[in-house]
Amino acid sequence: MLEVKHLSYTVTENQETLPIVADISFTVNDGEMLVITGPNGGGKSTIAKLLMGVIKETEGQILLDGRDITPLTIDQRANAGIGFAFQQPPAFKGMTVRRLLNLAAGSELPEHVSCRLLSSVGLCAKEYLDREVDTTLSGGERKRVEIATVMAKDHKVSIFDEPEAGIDLWSFSMLVKQFEQIHREKKESLVLISHQERIIRMADRIMVVRDGRVESCGSRDEIVPMLFLDQAGCTCLDREGGNGNEAGCSY
Repeated sequence: MLEVKHLSYTVTENQETLPIVADISFTVNDGEMLVITGPNGGGKSTIAKLLMGVIKETEGQILLDGRDITPLTIDQRANAGIGFAFQQPPAFKGMTVRRLLNLAAGSELPEHVSCRLLSSVGLCAKEYLDREVDTTLSGGERKRVEIATVMAKDHKVSIFDEPEAGIDLWSFSMLVKQFEQIHREKKESLVLISHQERIIRMADRIMVVRDGRVESCGSRDEIVPMLFLDQAGCTCLDREGGNGNEAGCSY
């Protein structure tokens, strides 16, 4: 279980303290899929980076299976069982896709396993295994490679920041099937930052974040009607990932 208690993150700009994430608390149960959604700039990606330790919280506590991982570095959190895929993955000049998958898995993978991982995210394995993960790959290609690296190792919790970004519809459908399989097998918990309706409707629970705060949090059946109100002539969170909703549900 992942427990987040009173997590806050502020930055100082022109001698003014600006809250980016303000007093957020939530849990992710074993095998559960939590989708975090909401308007752009609301703090969703910041929450993901705080969970992984990419940035340091101002206040709050993060526990994994009862263990306080707040002081841990990114590497230590990864070793503790947290996987992470960035919204905009970095390039690695001189690093091949094959080597990156091996590093992510913690051991040398058989070629057929590497091929299966790449195929699961819509890449032709034979064309990509020995390519470098540098700027010769498009942003969407690097995104798919990074998602494959997360899938190369079992985790207690895997965090995906907008996994649909930069991915074509065919590859996205394959990716959704991977998420569905992971969720069905309940091998690990999933935290997905997403605007995509198909992903949102897969969730066990949905948390809506606006202006750095939890606006609403509940089961899929509770939150989806608040997000997609087409028949009433209003979409509180549009299907392309636009506007946030106005529903005020405390958590």
